[in-house]
Amino acid sequence: MNVLVYSGPEVLDTSTQSLQSLRSLLVPNYAIQTINFQSLASQPWAANCAMLVLPACRSALVPTPPFASAIKSYVERGGALLALGASARRQARQPFAGETLEARMARMNVGASSASALRFSDRTSGTLDVTLPGHGEGSYRVDIVEAQDGSTMSAMLSGKAEIVEIEGWKGAEVLGRYGDRGSKEVAGVCCPVGEGKVVFWSALADHSLTEEPVKSILARPDSQVPQQELITAEAQRLKLLRTSFASLGLRLPSDDRSLSRPLPQFLTGTPLKSKIIERITAALSATDLENGPHVLQDSNDTFHFHAASEGRKLLEEARTPSDAPSDSSIWQPKHIIVCTGGNLPSKDDTPLFDISKYYAELDEARHKHVGPTCTGSWGVGEALLYGEVVTSTQTMLDKNPRFMSLLPTPFLSLATHQLAGRGRGGNVWISPAGCLQFSLLLYVPMQTLPTYRVVFVQYLFGLVVVEACRDAGVLGKLGGKVRLKWPNDIYVVLDDGEKRKIGGVLVNTSFNGGSVEVIIGCGLNVLNPPPTTSLQQLVPPDVDIRLSMERTAAVIMAKFEEMWNTFLINRGSFAPFMDLYLERWLHSDQLVTLTTTNPPQQVRVVGITPNHGLLRTMPERGGWSGGNGGEFIDLQPDGNSFDLMAGLIKTKS
Repeated sequence: MNVLVYSGPEVLDTSTQSLQSLRSLLVPNYAIQTINFQSLASQPWAANCAMLVLPACRSALVPTPPFASAIKSYVERGGALLALGASARRQARQPFAGETLEARMARMNVGASSASALRFSDRTSGTLDVTLPGHGEGSYRVDIVEAQDGSTMSAMLSGKAEIVEIEGWKGAEVLGRYGDRGSKEVAGVCCPVGEGKVVFWSALADHSLTEEPVKSILARPDSQVPQQELITAEAQRLKLLRTSFASLGLRLPSDDRSLSRPLPQFLTGTPLKSKIIERITAALSATDLENGPHVLQDSNDTFHFHAASEGRKLLEEARTPSDAPSDSSIWQPKHIIVCTGGNLPSKDDTPLFDISKYYAELDEARHKHVGPTCTGSWGVGEALLYGEVVTSTQTMLDKNPRFMSLLPTPFLSLATHQLAGRGRGGNVWISPAGCLQFSLLLYVPMQTLPTYRVVFVQYLFGLVVVEACRDAGVLGKLGGKVRLKWPNDIYVVLDDGEKRKIGGVLVNTSFNGGSVEVIIGCGLNVLNPPPTTSLQQLVPPDVDIRLSMERTAAVIMAKFEEMWNTFLINRGSFAPFMDLYLERWLHSDQLVTLTTTNPPQQVRVVGITPNHGLLRTMPERGGWSGGNGGEFIDLQPDGNSFDLMAGLIKTKS
């Protein structure tokens, strides 16, 4: 699920601190992403939004009717809204016996919200007008805030906003009051609205007390706060934010500092083919490690390759609690422990992924799906770089061209946690515990895979994942609930018909000489606990299916190699898989509206094009366009939509 942060031109420059505070408190349970004015007003963002955040503004936010309507509808249908630096004013409903229609209309107009307000209504409590006023530099001050548990914050940034008469709202829960204002004004409050909830802070609760502008204000002689009090106040500020999130129904992750920075990774090969690592280290010129690490400097990362004898020491140092910065640009170097001679790290070294078990499961799955490989080569998944905590498996390959070009393939990079995982279109892919995430590097001659057919690699791998879920080693028949959403998402269909995303595929390609370099990235929720939907939640309590990360990864690798071989034999043609793909996707006969034509046109999905992988549709008879239904219309994503099926553009004929 997403936490969306409004990023319009009115938002304060310092509201980047909202993103930092949210990520520090909510990742990995939620993906923090920005949303602009147009997308909020027109895109179908609400379905996958766990919370919408409106940060403090430098100039007043003026919502258009579509903008205001989208937010109101989202909240009333069960959504969660957090508004920071916001003013809120309740107006009670009062009966006026015998009042004429003209008088009632006049009174309603007097009480109507201004053009800059979002208005929420309740039959018993009245109306609630919410505005985000502009906060100029001269409007800032530092206030004392008292939390609902009685604790006192010695400093919190505030501005022009105020919350008025809110306690008459039915179910309102005051989260904080200004302790240095005589009337104990409300600083933060949670209010139920329809089926959802809203939290308003007139204070700028997202702004750190150690960053600007608070830092400069506290430097003034009349505003100074002792350092120890400031440390305590910053901790209380974060606690108030956690309380706000909990009031809105969000599930907070545990505060695990061990996930704040990358850990050393292990370079391994299946014990059945002990020469794998020799070939990889020879290609990397990293053969003499007993005399010290081999250093490989690349565009994005610097890699240090270490002998296995150094592994335990490196791990212990990396696992030591630290206040290391969260800036990924200084997470250098990347340490890689090389396991030679068929040796593997112990389960104590990799407690969240048993590499020995993975290779055993892979051997069994390969016997079922693939068979033996040629002498001197290895199969998909038999060369593995594993890290418990990494930045991004995809970035470490495609942003480091020297490292990538030296690696023999196939080469698999797999992680338990990613600190900067990547999804389609630059989106963040969150990776909470239980998510299987990996990147697979392949080199293919262009004579085997023509460039115009590379687009089908993402479709093929999505199909592989869905088929692997149906394998007896994973979910068996229960895997039938796992489906494809075009072009590259993995969904499950729950018993009540609700569709939820559990994974996705990201493919990066580059062309080097006569070869195509392919990096297939994939994330799949396998064992995640709620609120994240995962494969584990498809297993009823009385069914004896024991999912494991190791077996799931192994089955996917073996299944992919089986289907990949067929794909290459047919020079990248998707024809052998097309019927199965259309059985597994969610879109057969789906009606969609093509909004980029004038007038908008209703079309019905019939498949994907065999040469370029576009979405093939036909005009709907009697649709808004008045089409005759006799010709194909091929579509592609517009690249800007939250729901790709809602953002389609017609390809040029």
